[in-house]
Amino acid sequence: MVDTRVLVVEDETDIAGLIKHTLERTKSTQVDIVGDGDEALRAIGEQVPDLIVLDINLPKLNGFEVCRILRGRPRTAQVPIIFLSARTVEGDRVSGLDLGADDYMVKPFSLRELESRVRAVLRRTKPQPADVSSQQMYRGARLTIDFESPSVSVDGCPVRLTKREFELLRCLVANRNRVLSRDRLLEQVWGYTESVETRSVDVHVGRLRNKLGSAGAQIETLIGFGYRFTE
Repeated sequence: MVDTRVLVVEDETDIAGLIKHTLERTKSTQVDIVGDGDEALRAIGEQVPDLIVLDINLPKLNGFEVCRILRGRPRTAQVPIIFLSARTVEGDRVSGLDLGADDYMVKPFSLRELESRVRAVLRRTKPQPADVSSQQMYRGARLTIDFESPSVSVDGCPVRLTKREFELLRCLVANRNRVLSRDRLLEQVWGYTESVETRSVDVHVGRLRNKLGSAGAQIETLIGFGYRFTE
């Protein structure tokens, strides 16, 4: 029985085939393949997958544009997306995450690592640990968070966060005044259960600080240890 549908958007057929073979080793996963951005949007319009593995350098419509369009549609705004690209420049990774992607992998890549990251992203809907989800409100000198709404405001002005940024803030606030390592954040917010090389934590923390403005200083960086939310 198929429980999970993954759409692979990749114009290199050999790479797409390897990904399909790897992910379908789990009998409950079905992988469909399309070769360009326009075809991807048509396929997603017909049936929304549980996760999308998306190349960036695609014919007709590149992966960044596909992601931007999907994030702008209510039906696909929350569909997990993992970028897979030969682009190694940090700016491209930041751009991909800024568009709302859940992860970014660089070619050449490990099929085993991709499989692990797919599992981790699919686990993102699991219930949060009790210590992270039990608090309903946080009120500080500048920052107010309603975890039920959800909503965030700084000095009385609303702040718009992505789902991932909000979950990261929730985790930091729930563990305030305690240092959380990158591995711990990857486990609690991203769902990874093993060490994975990724800049996602650093990029998301930096973006979260910027959006929080005057309250962003409450998120401290402890070099070599991780991050801490302070009162």
